[in-house]
Amino acid sequence: MRPEVLRGPGTLGQVPALPHLGPGLGLAAAAPGSGGGKITHPGKAILAGGIAGGIEICISFPTEYIKTQLQLDERAKQPRYTSILHCVKLTIQEHGFRGLYRGLSSLLYGSIPKSAVRFGMFEFLSNRFRDADGKLSNRKSFLCGLGAGATEAVVIVCPLETIKVKFIHNQTFGEIKYQGFFHGIREIVRVQGVQGIYRGLTATIIKQGSNQAIRFFTMTSLRNWYQGDNPQKKINPFITATFGMTAGAASVFGNTPVDVVKTRMQSLEANKYKSTIDCISQIYKNEGLLAFYKGTIPRLSRVCLDMAVVFVLYEEIMKFLNLIWVTNW
Repeated sequence: MRPEVLRGPGTLGQVPALPHLGPGLGLAAAAPGSGGGKITHPGKAILAGGIAGGIEICISFPTEYIKTQLQLDERAKQPRYTSILHCVKLTIQEHGFRGLYRGLSSLLYGSIPKSAVRFGMFEFLSNRFRDADGKLSNRKSFLCGLGAGATEAVVIVCPLETIKVKFIHNQTFGEIKYQGFFHGIREIVRVQGVQGIYRGLTATIIKQGSNQAIRFFTMTSLRNWYQGDNPQKKINPFITATFGMTAGAASVFGNTPVDVVKTRMQSLEANKYKSTIDCISQIYKNEGLLAFYKGTIPRLSRVCLDMAVVFVLYEEIMKFLNLIWVTNW
């Protein structure tokens, strides 16, 4: 069969569509949710994703901080924070502007390996799900995203999220318990053992799995719709950002309850929950159904910004990498 010639964002020139090459040689599209037959070197995907993720975190972390504080503020009768602005005001008054970046290091240190696991696993799976034309269907992108999210949850996200949440929660108390990222890890492991940084693993797997499944599905659906029967049709950065924001919003409304449970299970007071199910039960019993959507607005702002920035940066960085890093595919 004559090989088709494919072109798309992130590719350099014309590249022949290659047949399935077996395990370890994933030639799937690295851009999340890419609907066409785009072929991207996995090394470029890992590097571009890590750089984009690091930049995005620095831009949007204050919204993550506020979201986490609101989710931890479980005192129903006398909550510490009355609104998002009140949370920002108190944080700056007590800890300065740098207080809004408490816990940033844990996410920065994990951005590159997290991207490596996410993009690598997504490529590995999508390479096996693509049809003869190299196109990934909406349904199969959901499954690939689910697998990528669950894998990154176990390998990277759960330990880093636990440390981040404990850092942020620690500011609620008078004495600063952790003096830095590595000091925090040592203290957590010393007191609670290795399992201390794997609190809320079940909730984290569910959260990351559903997150990436929803985002990859939404992004793939929008790209497939926009490109129609022409996978070579270019998508400009503005449209990419819009699609990314839509994918981010879908994931927020779809799994914020899981995010709340995960946050509680990783807090400094996590020991009061016997299990993930017990945590869900206690939140519902003591705070009501709406408590599962605490922090939705700041999380929505953060995730929409996150997805818009990451998708656009990823594509632009990939274009640059293609200029300085020439590969055969």
